[in-house]
Amino acid sequence: MTNPRALEEEGRALLAAGKPEEAERCARQALAEGGGSANGWHLLAVALRTQGHLDECRRIYELLVDKLPGNLSLRFELAETLLLMGEFERGWREYHHRYGMPHTAQLERRVQRPRWDGRPIPGKTLLIHDEQGYGDTFQFLRMVAWAKARAQARVVLQINHEQAGFARRSAGADELVLRGQLPPPFDVHCEMMSLPMAMGLTPSNLPGAIPYLSAEASRVKRWRKRLASLRKPLVGLVWAGRPTHLNDANRSMTLDRLAPLAVAGGTFLALQKGPSAAQALTPPPGMRIERLDGEIADFEDTAAILTVADLLVSVDSAPVHLAGALGRPAWVLLPYVPDWRWLMRRDDSPWYPTLRLFRQPSRGDWDSVCRRIAAELPGRHGTSL
Repeated sequence: MTNPRALEEEGRALLAAGKPEEAERCARQALAEGGGSANGWHLLAVALRTQGHLDECRRIYELLVDKLPGNLSLRFELAETLLLMGEFERGWREYHHRYGMPHTAQLERRVQRPRWDGRPIPGKTLLIHDEQGYGDTFQFLRMVAWAKARAQARVVLQINHEQAGFARRSAGADELVLRGQLPPPFDVHCEMMSLPMAMGLTPSNLPGAIPYLSAEASRVKRWRKRLASLRKPLVGLVWAGRPTHLNDANRSMTLDRLAPLAVAGGTFLALQKGPSAAQALTPPPGMRIERLDGEIADFEDTAAILTVADLLVSVDSAPVHLAGALGRPAWVLLPYVPDWRWLMRRDDSPWYPTLRLFRQPSRGDWDSVCRRIAAELPGRHGTSL
């Protein structure tokens, strides 16, 4: 008889090595021989989710949460599974546990006021504060105006410096304060990504008014002039997300993987920032690429470029959310099992009507995705958007 604990350890190693089918086999064997430990069931759930077997994965998480209701990491993983399946009602409730995990507890802001529960509070002040990544903030800024209408309250929005300009130009907040600044007195608060729970957001509520963000006019004018001489169409490229993201290895790629796109005419605008931006120095053969990373100071520049460009082609990253919020066209390259917000088995997004989703047909198959995009790119054989 094989030691169940050893099988679980082997399964976790296989999962880390990108072999979820073999990890599933180890988990099932460990459960069969060991009576069903929580660790074995959790290993099986993760292995199934990685393969896209969400129905069985969900049932296991529900079993684990029922037996271990105080394990907030399990509740968060259940939340992401539910949201990925489009099960918004319970998904948002469980998503509330995102700051109860060991690696996120330090990110929670301790607020000595009650959390808004979605009810009208006329005459009161509601503080909404942003959280998590830039893409999350771009995605959920739309809900500030919705919250103000529902609450019938004065809304103070606390937001990071990098995205404050977009918030100032959008609707909803009566007052804006930057993260780190002391907000004015308020009665209730709500994290931006807890607004869906408070307001009972369902897919039928989406997308709302599009666009709900705008680029700064002076930046658009400057970038229109900067890009005017380049051969059209102008296609923005982002091939890697933030490297510190927990799922970055699954969602990012290298520029050379996009070599099939070189068949298209026009100019590719390298919008990539960070360590991966240097790959634009040696683009795939035949790809006409304009490096812009040194000229992009912030998201305001990115928004202006997206306003001028014909299309953005990008992996799952903040510029995708920015393009969608601006109402600009973007084609998104997604892994076989993507982040929860992209749902499963559809080529459109309820969040952003101007986006098209290009999914891996099998795990790790970026080549098929890139070939499909290359075949449809504007500029190839005289085609346009």
